[in-house]
Amino acid sequence: MFWQENNTEKVFEVPDDIVDVLFSVDCKRLPVDHAYALSSALQQAVPWIAEADSGVAVHTVHVAGSQNGWERPQHGTAQHLILSKRTKLIIRVPKERTEVLAKELGGKTLDVSGCALRIGTAKLRPLSKERTLFARYVVDPAEGASSRKSTRESEAALGPAAPAANTGTDDTEDLFLQWAVQVLGKLGIRVRKALCGKTMPLTVPSGVLHTRSLMLADLSPEESIRLQQWGLGPHREMGCGIFIPHKGIDAVGKAT
Repeated sequence: MFWQENNTEKVFEVPDDIVDVLFSVDCKRLPVDHAYALSSALQQAVPWIAEADSGVAVHTVHVAGSQNGWERPQHGTAQHLILSKRTKLIIRVPKERTEVLAKELGGKTLDVSGCALRIGTAKLRPLSKERTLFARYVVDPAEGASSRKSTRESEAALGPAAPAANTGTDDTEDLFLQWAVQVLGKLGIRVRKALCGKTMPLTVPSGVLHTRSLMLADLSPEESIRLQQWGLGPHREMGCGIFIPHKGIDAVGKAT
């Protein structure tokens, strides 16, 4: 008997030009809606984060959902999340800037809406080649936004905003998905399976940013990395348009 395995299939290697930096933190609590406050505090500590070409994306701080008798507070700036010692501050950044970022942030204490957030040591984590990705907040062009700042993408790269619609949630969801498909197509990402959530407002000084969660499944490893590197839409400095690995479409459907 003759048996030869087919070893011609290439193993995809995750590039390390953009990585997540995980900072340990010492912080008792943060507002549930802390995206703008955290972004502002970080920019005060490290001003170059605000530069359009910095390539920085700031994850909002996330804690586990309601469990073991603990109920997750409602979304808003008046309600607070209770952080554990395992909670991390995660910032996505080009690898060549990780050393500078760790040096300039390590040991500093930020004031995030009156909450003291002391930043500790940092470690690097590569992006994931998982084929299902999830973004908690993507700025919804169908709803409009009270405040828009420039990001590392130009308006041309973002593509045309979906037209405003007041005909019901289903219509606005469809417009949002159509916009996402169009923009991602320009990045060479083909949308095969997508699921978006309800509108979630993020508080900014001029009002609110209307966002939606978005899950994409059945991506190729290359598409997954590209999406994590580039994100979707503006305000990456506030945690918008940042994609992370997710356990699957069924779980997202139940959550939304």
